Amino acid sequence: MLEVAEIFRLHGESFRASHRLAPWQWKAMVEIEHCRTAYFGGHLEQCDRCGHEHYSYHSCRNRHCPKCHGEQTQAWLQKQQGRLLPVAYYLLTFTWPAPLRALAKNHPRQIYNLLMKAAVASLQSLAHDPQWVGGTLPILAVLHTWTRTLLLHPHVHILVPAGGISPAGAWVHAKHPQFLLPGYALSQIFRAKIKAGLQHLHLWDVNCPCWKQKWDVHCRHAGSGDKVLDYLARYVFRIGISNSRLEKLQDEQVTFRYRNNKTQELCHTTIPAQEFIQRFLQHVLPKGFVKVRAYGLWSSSQKERLAKIQQELAQTRDSHPLPTHQASKTGSRPTEQPRLCPQCKLGSMRLIRTIPRQRGRPP
Repeated sequence: MLEVAEIFRLHGESFRASHRLAPWQWKAMVEIEHCRTAYFGGHLEQCDRCGHEHYSYHSCRNRHCPKCHGEQTQAWLQKQQGRLLPVAYYLLTFTWPAPLRALAKNHPRQIYNLLMKAAVASLQSLAHDPQWVGGTLPILAVLHTWTRTLLLHPHVHILVPAGGISPAGAWVHAKHPQFLLPGYALSQIFRAKIKAGLQHLHLWDVNCPCWKQKWDVHCRHAGSGDKVLDYLARYVFRIGISNSRLEKLQDEQVTFRYRNNKTQELCHTTIPAQEFIQRFLQHVLPKGFVKVRAYGLWSSSQKERLAKIQQELAQTRDSHPLPTHQASKTGSRPTEQPRLCPQCKLGSMRLIRTIPRQRGRPP
């Protein structure tokens, strides 16, 4: 199967020679190239029956690598499921306007931070109004920067329950069962906060047409929240393309498939390998940037209050036990069993030697 790492290995050197990369882009690119190779070390296993030996190399663990973080993704998903409340949920999407995307490309740390903060602040400012909620929303915000063809399209997905914590510390339900907050007002507040933020960063362009246009803030009902978490979990630890979507690399052209968002038809696109690398790297986030942020009742400092509110809401709905995914959080981790020998299918693979990681930069 074709992998992003193979494309990098074949065309990465020429790309780096002709493009100026940020340090975090260079690091991600080189680490993905060497993922699960001898550079990152590994271990040697031997079958205790037939003597077959097998080398297993460690992954790069870069948060943008398509091959890493399978277990970490599942752990994150279970943790977020454990935070869910027995209420209805909404998914809101705040999109950075197209005329300002050059700013996001040139100043990713400042712009993405502004985008996430402005989206959350817009939500909370309306939610505090007793006309809509009258409390502080628990918020899970996840930054995405791509389209299905890896073009630059910064937006924030925000999962929120239909209610919040009142100033008195009690849970209050949203006042309108059909919608959470008025979209037109949310769009205007979001635009105003982005404008103020760009002025503070000295990046505001008074002549940009986006200030006179309607901004895209989308809100839809998300059921119990589980399906949205499943979707978000796919991209928490990697960029929006998996190796399984890559079809071929031929004549320095990369072909991959994607599903059209409007028609839901399966489509294919072929682009030069150099352009594919450029599209991929523009979504690599600056070092230390936090793309998943929790606020309010879902912040790490609110664990005890969250458990109390969960129990109170469960009792209100005459559902005394907590949901299955919450009740199963406790318990010991299962003991790992020795791996079956791939050669004789009878013996067990035993660790006989650890291979240390190489020092210095990858070759």
